[in-house]
Amino acid sequence: MSVRERFDFDLKNLRDKLIEIGSLTEVALSKAIHALENQNIEEALEIIEDDNRVDDLDEEINDLAIILIAKQQPVAVDLRRIIVAIKISSDIERMADFAVNIAKSTIRIGDEPLVKPIHSIKKMHNIASEMLSLSIKAFNEEDIVLAKKVADMDDQVDELYGETIRDILELMESKKENSQQLTQLLFICRYIERTADHTTNISESIMYLVKGQRYDLNS
Repeated sequence: MSVRERFDFDLKNLRDKLIEIGSLTEVALSKAIHALENQNIEEALEIIEDDNRVDDLDEEINDLAIILIAKQQPVAVDLRRIIVAIKISSDIERMADFAVNIAKSTIRIGDEPLVKPIHSIKKMHNIASEMLSLSIKAFNEEDIVLAKKVADMDDQVDELYGETIRDILELMESKKENSQQLTQLLFICRYIERTADHTTNISESIMYLVKGQRYDLNS
């Protein structure tokens, strides 16, 4: 295997690990919302336990990226691919942490009947989850049009977030006895909103990878 062939092999390995960490995180987020909806404490605990695999993959991606830079001294687009991989992995790892946080909030709520239907929370999650899936696809295909579409979807999450937060704050006035549960729901909304923000970060990284300059897609 030539030096370039070895480099291309390692780059593919790096990309494959990113796709895997993205897939694991997407599953974790979906399980977190499912656990919340069904108030399934066992499922919530599984999410917390499974987070170790995401953390391990993030470390593997970082280690491989450092080795590639040190040994191959890549330039131009190859160097950007490695730098972007580190950045995207960090964003995805944070999203996995949000799934863990949702699971912990579910455990804190326990079996207390939910005082508010979580339809809007599920809708926020569905959009954020689709954003994550599309952002990984955009990275794999280096598709800046798809990356821009993902960033645009963040407005939908922000709008739902604002509406849901207002509804929960109003409920806190009339249902003070349920303030602890409602506070946890506020946290969950924030975790999902931040998940969408991190997918926008991924879109920005893809734009940098392809175009060689940075774009602010959050404004």
